[in-house]
Order: sequence, then structure tokens, then C-alpha cells
Amino acid sequence: MPADPDVQKRILRAEIRERRRNMPAHERERATEGFTARLEELVGTTGAESLSCFLSMPTEPNTRPFVEWAEARGIRVLFPVTREDGLLDWTVGEDDTVEAGLFGTSHPGGELLGPMAINDVDLIIIPAAAIDATGMRLGWGRGFFDKTLGSMEKCPPVYAVVFDSEFVEQVPREVHDQPVNGVVTPTRIIAF
Repeated sequence: MPADPDVQKRILRAEIRERRRNMPAHERERATEGFTARLEELVGTTGAESLSCFLSMPTEPNTRPFVEWAEARGIRVLFPVTREDGLLDWTVGEDDTVEAGLFGTSHPGGELLGPMAINDVDLIIIPAAAIDATGMRLGWGRGFFDKTLGSMEKCPPVYAVVFDSEFVEQVPREVHDQPVNGVVTPTRIIAF
């Protein structure tokens, strides 16, 4: 493996993208059931009344059933909206449309609340390519969540969502990378 962390990250991301693309449908469905149950459990143990959560893309861990569960229980859910300046806006997605974001992301339609809206949630659930045993997160290379988490004065618990095989011994790290407080897989919740 090359010594340059940026090159290491690109190699690892490519491997994970390929594994996710090739995941059989029945494994993905079983994982979705596990993610939903674990995320519901996490909300129960944290007592979160508001949270932020990404709206999953087809190859990502499926957060959509969990989001429906949370909204049905009156939990306020903020969704990230990517911006060209590298920051995130937030929306509560008050309408049923799904809008395309930058870099292949998507989010529910609705009023944009601005970057500071994240400061009012009890729990943050974010995507990741991989998480290591120290809580270091390998994102997808744009830095949106690293910038957001690094700029928060008082950050609530942050959990990344990955498939079981993406919880690894070590991920490459650079100065700007932000750790998470825990990881959610289809089979377990691990707090760091």
C-alpha cells in the first residue's frame, strides 16, 4: 500500500464502491432490516428527539425505512444538503419530493435551514466508506461532514453507518479527518 494517505484512501474507497455495487439483493435487504433495527435501538438508548440523517443512495446502507420510522414517531429529522462551498445546509424535507444534490447525493425537498441548523439536534447519523476501531471515519472524499463536525462548538453524538465488512482495523488518516462517537452496522452498535 502506498505511504500517501490520500492515495490509500482512494484505493480503499474504490474497493468499497465495488463491493457495494456487487452486493446481492438479498444481502442488501437483510442488511436494511438490521440497519433499521439498530438505528431504532440507538434512538432509544440516546433518547434523541431530533436528529440528522443522510438520505441513502442505492448502494449505501439503506436509511430510508429508519427515517420513515423516526418521522412517524414525531422525531424531527434534518437532512444534509451539499453546497458548492463545501458546507452543508439542512432541510426537514416537508414535501414528498427528492431533489438531486451535488456529487450524486439526494435530499428531500423543502426549505433550506442553513449550516447552523445542525446545532439543534440530539444525534447525528452520517454516511461513511469505512470506520476503524478507534472511531476514525473514512468518508467519500469531499469533506462535507469533516468540515461540519470540526466547526461545531458543542457536538452531539455522531454515529457512522457502514456494512459489517466496512468496520475495519485501521483507515488512513489526515489532519482534517474527524472521528465519530460510534458506528452502526446491520448487526451491532459500537460506541467509542
